[in-house]
This record gives sequence, structure tokens and C-alpha cells, in this order.
Amino acid sequence: MGKDMFKTTKLTAAVLALALAGPLAAQDGTPKAGGTLNVVIQPEPPSLMIGLVQNGPTQMVGGDIYESLLRYDFDLKPEGQLAESWEVSEDGKTYTFKLRKGVVFHDGEPFTSADVEFSMDKFLRETHSRMRTYMEHVESIETPDDYTVVFKLKQPFGPFIGIFEAGTAPMIPKHIYEGTDFANNPANNTPIGTGPFKFDKWEKGSFIHLVKNEDYYMEGKPYVDEVYYHVIPDAASRAVAYETGKVDVLPGGSVENFDVARIQAMDNTCITDKGWEYFGPLSWMWVNNDNKPLDDVKVRKAIMHGIDREFAKDALWNGLGKVATGPLSSSTRFYDGDTPDISYDPDKAKALLAESSYNGETIRILGLPYGETWQRWAEAVKQNLSEIGMTTEIVPSDVAGWNQKVADRDFDLAFTYLYQYGDPALGVSRTYMGDNAAPGSPWNNVADYQNPETDKLFDAAALMASPDDRMAAYKTIQDKIVEDVPNIWLLELGFPTIYRCDVKNPVNTAFGVNDGFRDVWIDK
Repeated sequence: MGKDMFKTTKLTAAVLALALAGPLAAQDGTPKAGGTLNVVIQPEPPSLMIGLVQNGPTQMVGGDIYESLLRYDFDLKPEGQLAESWEVSEDGKTYTFKLRKGVVFHDGEPFTSADVEFSMDKFLRETHSRMRTYMEHVESIETPDDYTVVFKLKQPFGPFIGIFEAGTAPMIPKHIYEGTDFANNPANNTPIGTGPFKFDKWEKGSFIHLVKNEDYYMEGKPYVDEVYYHVIPDAASRAVAYETGKVDVLPGGSVENFDVARIQAMDNTCITDKGWEYFGPLSWMWVNNDNKPLDDVKVRKAIMHGIDREFAKDALWNGLGKVATGPLSSSTRFYDGDTPDISYDPDKAKALLAESSYNGETIRILGLPYGETWQRWAEAVKQNLSEIGMTTEIVPSDVAGWNQKVADRDFDLAFTYLYQYGDPALGVSRTYMGDNAAPGSPWNNVADYQNPETDKLFDAAALMASPDDRMAAYKTIQDKIVEDVPNIWLLELGFPTIYRCDVKNPVNTAFGVNDGFRDVWIDK
């Protein structure tokens, strides 16, 4: 997969046709046109303007309004979207995209290379923190004609081909935003993209209504006439909404895990944990490496071996997901699972603790206040650690309090999970680089892990043109970090999407329901 993704690529017409048709394996019968799709959205998004707001609910709805140049399949291989073909130079420094002709924005204005240049080089540089970081690698953007865009990089940047998805690089209409105050443009309230659905109405606290884009460039798509995103704040009420037929799709995280098995057993109900491959949600416990006795690697290893993660997967997460092997999710490029052993071994944990500097100190566990599943997980960890001879206490917190305590480093162990964005240079290095450890953020190198050797390898690996060289570098990084155990890795989370079986093909890319409704049809 890594080699294919970064070699010089030119789509043939036949390959293009397959890419634009969507993954054929996910299709089920002959698609039928028509119908209404009812989906839970929670929490209610603060905005639908995906270029300004990048939280999960905004991406979920905005991903059907806005598009980017590419999509990515379950193996993170790129597929054409607004770009019909692309080439990468042998030195990895020039990316040339050929755009589809005949694409129009929802207001009827044509989509051209000028919109790509404006979106990437002006709008997103100003509004999108991740994109601003990625664009630091770009020396220039050229638009030799209306349907050609050429990105010239200062040096090879391996993950570059992986950034062209709607949540990261949405295509913004230049004719609406150029020369305006982006954050306060009135169009933010009535978003306009090129996607399969157009914004119609938003009843705050109740629903968001999208309607079929009749001028969409893919003939016959989208199949459904409209999508309602229902705002239902309470998890139990969301489960009831599915059970009573009010909604057809429960995206991952919509209901408490202990309700999943009951809902799954209902007639005409399907479930999948696919569609999270790009995000690669990996859960772990931050370890405050600056606090004694957690500055002792033997104490950290004792905790790592003392936690029964298989139990958590089976008892708390309904068997979904995978036990983590280190800092990379198995869906992330350059993953290598052959890392030093961190398996559950309470006898080994007790022996390490006896050799360590631990002297009966109480270890504070900060749970993640995202519902009862996470509370039960904190209690299970407390029990595991008591069984190896550690004294612990669970510190209660709400979301704001959790953010503040983690940002201030006011914890010993703290549950979290973060996304990896398909490549370690995009979503992994940020949590282990020594110069990204300043207090004040709950999303950076919160553990204050300091290893100059891995820092240099992270820097070098991101700029390597050869996938083989990057694989070797990231293998070394994974081994070194796992040996140091700066965090306690838990599970690659499996967030199930639950849907009625007559709703066909709701998850068909590595982004799941965030961009999949173009290919959905209802078998009724």
C-alpha cells in the first residue's frame, strides 16, 4: 500500500471509472433512486463551514456538502474525486492534478483550478491549523489552465498525497470568499460546495436538512433525495430513536457501548466498524513523565504489563477494535506490530514494580468524561493496578475540567484517544516530539516524552521520498518509543456504525459516514 501510494501515478480511463464509481465490493444489488436518509448527529455542530471548523460533527455533515481533490479507500489508497488523475514526480517534489471538467458549485458557478489555488494557498492557510502546517512544505502552486494544478514542494513530504480529503482540504468557492472576512462571511450560514448534497435548512436543536444536488457531476448520484441529521443530545434517546424508526443510521459513538448488542439484535440491523481507517483512533493513558515515580521506566512498564486490555476490548467495547501494539494504529501507514512486548502479564508487572522506585504513592487516574463506557474503563484499570500492588484513585471530571487538567499536567495517568490521519507524520509525531511538549494543550506531547533520537528520526522520515526508507525509519521509531513506554497504549478503538440493512453502502471510504452518502441507496 505504501509503495503504490507514492510512486509516480497516472490513472487510466478504466481505473478512473472504477475509482469514481466507488468501491464495488461495498455495493449490494442494483442501486435504487429516491428516499430519505435519517441520521443521528451528536453533538450539534457549531458550524457546517468545514474550512473554518474541523470538529467531528462539522466534518460529518460538511463532508457531503464540500469535496476535495481525492477520496481514500479502506487501505488509504487515493481515488479520484474533483481530480480525475494525478502524477507525482520521481523526486517526490512535484504533484500535478488534472481536474474534472463540468463541475459546478451549488450556486451554479464553475469549479476550476483557481478555486484550488485559493482554497489551499489563501483560505486554508489562514483558517486551518493542520493545513497551515502541511502547506509549509509547498514552495508554489501553479495553475497553467483551468483544469490543471501543480504543487511544487520545497522538499519531498511523504504524506502530501494523503491530505486531499474534504475535512483537511475542502474546496472553497473563490468567487464567494475572495477579499472577504472569511470567519464572518454570510455564506458560512448557507454553505456552498460541489458535493452530492446541498444545504437546505437548519433548525437549531432539532435537525439539519440536506437535499440532493441535481447538478452533481456523477450521473445518477446521489441516489437518495434528502438527508436529515437529527440532533438528539441524550444517548439513551438516540437508541430509542433508532428502535422506533425515527433514524436509520447511528454513526460511531452515537449510543453507549452497552446498548450496542441489544440494538444489533434487532431485525433489519447491520453494523460495521469500518470507515475509521484514516482517523485511526488510538486510545491510551497519558503518563505524566515529570511526576515521580512515573519518571521511572520500570514503573511505567509495570503499569503497561498490569492492564488487561483484552478484557477491556471484550467486556467494554463489545469485541470491536484491536489491542494496541504501540504508538501507531494498524490502519496507519508504516505500522509495524512487531514491537517490544507490552502484553498483559501481572506477574511481570509485580516483579518490575518491586525493582522500581515505587513506594506506595497514590497514582491519580483521570478518566475521560465521554460516557459510562469510559468510566467503567477507569474502574477496570484501577482494579488491575491494585492487583499488582499499586494504590490509585480516580479523579472525577467533566469535559472542561478534563481539558484543563490535562493541559495543566495536573494528573498522573489520563485517558485519551487521538486521530492519526493516515500517516505518522500527520497524526503521531505531534504527540512524541520533544519540542511539542509545552503545557497548555491537551493534544500535544502531554506526557513530556523527551528523546532526541526519535525526534531526529521523525523529522527525517517525514521528508523521505522513498516509502521503503520511511518504513525503516518508522520501524525504528516504534521500537524505541515502545521500549521507553512514555504512554500506556490501550486499544485501537472500534466505533461501530449501526444502520438498517436496507440502507446500502453507508460506509464506503476510510472516512465512513463523513463522506459516504453520495453512494448510499435505500432498498425499499
